Amino acid sequence: MAFAFEKLVVYQKAVDFADAVCHETEAFPRGYGFLRDQLNRAALSIAANIAEGNGRFTTRDRRNFFGIARGSVQECVPLLELANRRQLLSRETHAQFKSDLEEISRMLSGLINGLPGRVHLPSYCPDLPGSAIAFTVW
Repeated sequence: MAFAFEKLVVYQKAVDFADAVCHETEAFPRGYGFLRDQLNRAALSIAANIAEGNGRFTTRDRRNFFGIARGSVQECVPLLELANRRQLLSRETHAQFKSDLEEISRMLSGLINGLPGRVHLPSYCPDLPGSAIAFTVW
């Protein structure tokens, strides 16, 4: 792997998801090209924005691209729902894709929250007597 982002598990899962979507949408019948194209673009956009964000130098830019990737995850949800309602995907495939998206979304949130400059609020801090909440800026 030549690029650092290729080592990210979330990137690998996003590429696997895009590949699986591409495979499943090949079977969409004539007349559903709009849905196939939009779903493939949204699925690929997840991995593409992770890669692009990782290539940026500022935390703000990285956070922005990782946020766009998370938005693309959300974009896939109604597209998959329509494909499911039109019986273009099996129930099992739809459920697996939704599960994949939920996992990718959680991982992207973790990636975003792990960036420097983010305010983290723990629920309890024993170092501050009488205080239920303390915060640190990383």
